[in-house]
Amino acid sequence: MDMEENLEMITLGAGCFWCVEAVFQDLIGVEKVESGYSNGQGKNPTYKEVCSGTTGYAEVAQITFDPTVISLEQLLEVFWYTHNPTTLNQQGADKGTQYRSGIFYANEEQKNIAEQSKAKVEKSGLWSDPIVTEITPLKDYYPAENYHQNYYNNNSQQPYCQIVIAPKLKKLYSEYKHLLKSQN
Repeated sequence: MDMEENLEMITLGAGCFWCVEAVFQDLIGVEKVESGYSNGQGKNPTYKEVCSGTTGYAEVAQITFDPTVISLEQLLEVFWYTHNPTTLNQQGADKGTQYRSGIFYANEEQKNIAEQSKAKVEKSGLWSDPIVTEITPLKDYYPAENYHQNYYNNNSQQPYCQIVIAPKLKKLYSEYKHLLKSQN
């Protein structure tokens, strides 16, 4: 995909990439969400390798967005709200370093925005426990296999989607209606 000049990209880890992808693809200004792996060791990791916990890769969603429609600050507000950034290497029943909470930035401006956003959330009291989200430069990003892309929309009736993803979407839809494509 040739990125238009006005589009930006941020890579976020918030547990299973199916959840992250489902949350962000419904937001205004989001042009593309791709599930993938980042910040590990080795080339072209497979899902099986990443799930083994031995590669250091995180399951992530790479989000391409138009900052004139939705800001990085707004995306990060949704990020903090729709996952638990206080559990180290875990989201719900998904455990392991591949499920860590992370903001993998592309440049210093994104780093500064991420750090300011984290500080704002820490002060807000949204989470009573300390936030353990890593804020580190993006490195070694690889797209996940095709069957992981658009997973929730293609498999919404599967038990994992109903039990884990659907409640996150319900929370998103109730709190962030103003940012949803379907509402605008």
